[in-house]
Amino acid sequence: MSARQNQTPVKPRIAVLLAAYNGVRWLEEQIESIRRQTAVDLTIYISVDPSTDGTEEWCAATAAKYSEIVLLPVSEVFGGAARNFFRLIRDVAFDGYDYVAFSDQDDIWDADKLERSVAMLQHYQGDAYSSNVTAFWPDGRTRVLDKAQPQAEWDFLFEAAGPGCTYVFRRGLADALKESMLRNWELLQSVSLHDWYFYAFARTHGYKWFIDAHSTMQYRQHQHNQVGANTGIKSLMARYKAIQDGWWFSQVNLISGLVGADFHPFACSSKPMGRFRFFALSLNACKCRRRVRDKIFFFFVCCLRVIAGG
Repeated sequence: MSARQNQTPVKPRIAVLLAAYNGVRWLEEQIESIRRQTAVDLTIYISVDPSTDGTEEWCAATAAKYSEIVLLPVSEVFGGAARNFFRLIRDVAFDGYDYVAFSDQDDIWDADKLERSVAMLQHYQGDAYSSNVTAFWPDGRTRVLDKAQPQAEWDFLFEAAGPGCTYVFRRGLADALKESMLRNWELLQSVSLHDWYFYAFARTHGYKWFIDAHSTMQYRQHQHNQVGANTGIKSLMARYKAIQDGWWFSQVNLISGLVGADFHPFACSSKPMGRFRFFALSLNACKCRRRVRDKIFFFFVCCLRVIAGG
C-alpha cells in the first residue's frame, strides 16, 4: 500500500457561530448535537446576550470542559439575535477555517448536517448553503418547512434563503461579508434579520447559493422564538402587519443599501415607497418571492398599498 493510500483524509475545518440568550434549558441538547457532527473538525464559538437564567455560567463551565468550545467575553446588550451574530462575525477570526456555520441555541442538528452541507457545496461548487428544516413543537407535532423552491431573480431583496441556523459559508464569502459589515457597522445595527441580510449580500455580490430540499435539523418551536416557523393564520397576519406598518419595506431599503443593491429600481433607499413603486412591484411579484403562496400574498399586499396611496 502506498504512502498516499495510508493518508487519513483531511477533515474540513468549520467555525460554528452560536448566539445565545436565556437558553440554558436548551443549550446542552443543541451543543451535544453539534459536537456529534461527523467527518468535520469544528470549533464552536458562543456569544451570550446578557441573560437572567444562568446561560453565561453554563456556557463558561461547558467551554472549560471542552476544548472545541470557545466562549467570547461578555459584551454589550444586543437585544436580538441579529446583532449577536454580527458580533460573532466581527470578533471571531476565520483564519485557518474552511467554512463558517451559524447556530441557534435551541435546535437539534442531524449528526451529518455539516458533512452534508460541505458535500453539497463541493458538489455544486457553491459558496453558501442552506436547507429545509423539520419544525417540532412541545406537543409532539412535526412539520418539514420547505424553503427549497427555485431562487427567483430578486427574491434576495425581499426574503431570506431559509432559517439562518442552516447557513454554511465558504471562507471566501465569510471574509467578504465581514469586511463589508465592518465598513458599515453603525448602519448595520438597524438590520433586524441577519439571515435575510446575509442572503442579500451573497446574491448581490455574485456568490452561488445552494438551497437543499433535504431537512438537516430539528427546528424547535416555543413561545420565545424570535422568528420561528412561518405557518398558520397567526403568522400570516403578523407578516401582513409588518408590511402594512412600513417595517418590512424599510428593511428592504436598508438591506439593499448595505449590500450595494440600492441601484435596483424596486429597492432604492433614496426614494420613498410610493404608489408607482408598489404598482411596479405588484407586476413583478413572481420575481420577488420563491414560493407560489408568497408570490400571491406579495402581489395582493402591493396592490393594497397602491390603493392606499403607498
